[in-house]
Amino acid sequence: MGMATIIQVAAQAGVSTATVSRVLSQPDRVAADTRERVMTVVQSLGYRPNVAARSLRTRRSAKILVTVPDISNPFFASVIRGAEEAARDAGYAVVIGDTRHDPAIEDRYADMLTRGEVDGLVFLDHRLPAGLIPQLAARGTAAPVVNGCEYSAETGVPSVHIDNAAAGGDAIAHLVALGHHDIGIVTGPLNSPISRDRLSGAMGAARHHGVDDRCMVRIGDYSAQSAFGHARELIAAGVTAIFCFNDEMAIGALHAIRRAGLSCPTDISVVGFDDLPLARFFDPALTTVAQPKNMIGRRAVELLVDILDGNHPQVDQVTLPHQLIVRDSTGPAADTLKYKSKLSTD
Repeated sequence: MGMATIIQVAAQAGVSTATVSRVLSQPDRVAADTRERVMTVVQSLGYRPNVAARSLRTRRSAKILVTVPDISNPFFASVIRGAEEAARDAGYAVVIGDTRHDPAIEDRYADMLTRGEVDGLVFLDHRLPAGLIPQLAARGTAAPVVNGCEYSAETGVPSVHIDNAAAGGDAIAHLVALGHHDIGIVTGPLNSPISRDRLSGAMGAARHHGVDDRCMVRIGDYSAQSAFGHARELIAAGVTAIFCFNDEMAIGALHAIRRAGLSCPTDISVVGFDDLPLARFFDPALTTVAQPKNMIGRRAVELLVDILDGNHPQVDQVTLPHQLIVRDSTGPAADTLKYKSKLSTD
């Protein structure tokens, strides 16, 4: 039996070919019962829309570019997976670009959009590639560009993110509730809006609880190595808790605690951020702020597809919920005298 056609689907479902097409490209615009009837036929006949034919007709590539600042960071793997699922649902293939935080590489990828090699761009970094500024100036939010993870109002593009300031505040409030006053904070690079937002939220909560003058801030780079070095200084300075702005840095802090002959959380509590799939298997299992990683990728692509379909997105800024997940790496504040005496006997 040959490939099923859209005409066969329409005939069997008792609708027009235009309705079938709409069910597949803009399902929200079709009544639920019609949509279900068409999808049942699509599945039973194994119908696959011809993306190549559509792209010839619309002069589109049927590809979406997703650029990521660091493809080796497992956080982004979950975001990309969500983006890829949503793109596939809408009939697009995904091209991944690993920009390595390098503006020159970001610009090279952005050129693919300008040249029409891809139809749209989701960028998961805080910088809007310079080459796209003219297109955004000309087209505003009709430009097929969406940001995921990092929210910066200056870019003027639709974005999907969590409330990073509130999340930073939640982590500090949790530690203060456990009796911690001397808290170390290891941030990401402060040229990134998410690092700045997490820090402002964390310090706002510290001020609210009257411990801001006892918080010690160190600027990391999201790597375990950077947090290992900073955590050693913070331990020597007598903190009873360390809040790291991602889970990878939290691993570095846990390592530093062990190397100092101390234990977590008995001597020092640790909070991470992102809830990587491995976070609950760390030793101890990591208390961390969970971001809906898959959903960030999915919603960013859905916003982009909306723009590509000529619909002005209903919402330019989508704020998704975060959740503080309490596990074994946080506990009541230690008696610092005890742990300092442990340090001095080593």
